[in-house]
Amino acid sequence: MKLRIEHDVFADAVNWTAHTIPPRPALPILAGMKLQATSDGAVTLGAYDPEMSSTASIEAAVDEPGEILVNGHLLASFVSALPNKPVDLTTNGPKLELTCGTSRMSMQSMELADYPDQPELGGVSGIVDGAEWKQAVSQVVTAASRDDTLPLLVSVCMEIEGEHISLMATDRYRLAVVDLTWKPEQPDFKARVLVHAGRLADISKGLGSVGDVRMTIDSGGRTGLIGFEAAGRTSVARLIDGDYPQVRGLFPKESTGYAVMNRHDVLDALKRASLVVERNSAVRLSLEDESLVLTAGHDENAQTSEALQAHLTGEPITMAFNPDFLKTGFGALTSDYVRLSFTHPTKPAIITGQSEEEGEDSQAFRLLLMPIRTYA
Repeated sequence: MKLRIEHDVFADAVNWTAHTIPPRPALPILAGMKLQATSDGAVTLGAYDPEMSSTASIEAAVDEPGEILVNGHLLASFVSALPNKPVDLTTNGPKLELTCGTSRMSMQSMELADYPDQPELGGVSGIVDGAEWKQAVSQVVTAASRDDTLPLLVSVCMEIEGEHISLMATDRYRLAVVDLTWKPEQPDFKARVLVHAGRLADISKGLGSVGDVRMTIDSGGRTGLIGFEAAGRTSVARLIDGDYPQVRGLFPKESTGYAVMNRHDVLDALKRASLVVERNSAVRLSLEDESLVLTAGHDENAQTSEALQAHLTGEPITMAFNPDFLKTGFGALTSDYVRLSFTHPTKPAIITGQSEEEGEDSQAFRLLLMPIRTYA
């Protein structure tokens, strides 16, 4: 194999593909990244993991086609260290040699025959707006659990019915639901699948800024798969087996009141309050007619209290929440205002976005938060 490729193009593709390779692969061969060049100038980079695989297709000036398997993370480190000049790649026996300007690096190849093939993806495909998908995934994963011993709770549940997609995630203390649309090949397609939240987030970050994304759901067979493709990049993730709880019923059917507040002001206040909150402590939100008083800290070390403007509809109320959950929820929204809907100080509250102080809230992203009981 012998080819020349622009550094930025190559580095971007290598880093994208290497992201699939775990820090400690289950088998040494899975640390590899496969490079394949064809005579028509197409270069494909691929990485495989039992839970997720990725490929990136780019163009280069190929003098001699061929393929080789090398350590993916090492290749990414090498390429990142090279100057911003065209890169020459040449196979020399069992080694891959990289030349860039006056820099030269050499890598030992791995046994290509032992490397597994990329999974074949079938099923139903459709098109989703990449930017909307990226935002929806970033919002919903905020509520997913980080405990990998609970496979259902570290996943995002995708409910698909025709053109409508609902993404749901919960860690038992909060619940996020995001609604969006796509254009499926089968208008009457229905599915309910689970995807690891971290893998879904990684994929959406890499593909969300390149325009439309083709999503394919292959939930048939012994092991289900979900694939995403855009701009010459493809990622395939394995679906999680299990029955996700019917969490939609946790949202209150109606509220007794709500408060509308400036998202940026409250988010800044929460960041300041977090500086004095001890582990497992809460911040209190005291809502009255036109004000929100945010307090934190209850010992002699440090305390904070801050009054902000808020418009309350309903009776005055005081609720306490995990400050990190509040910050994450407010940070996931993109609107200027936030609506906090409630029924009782100890019952779940709902956070939604609102573009203007006076108006209706958006139901596209809803975050349910469990209050913390306080006895002070």
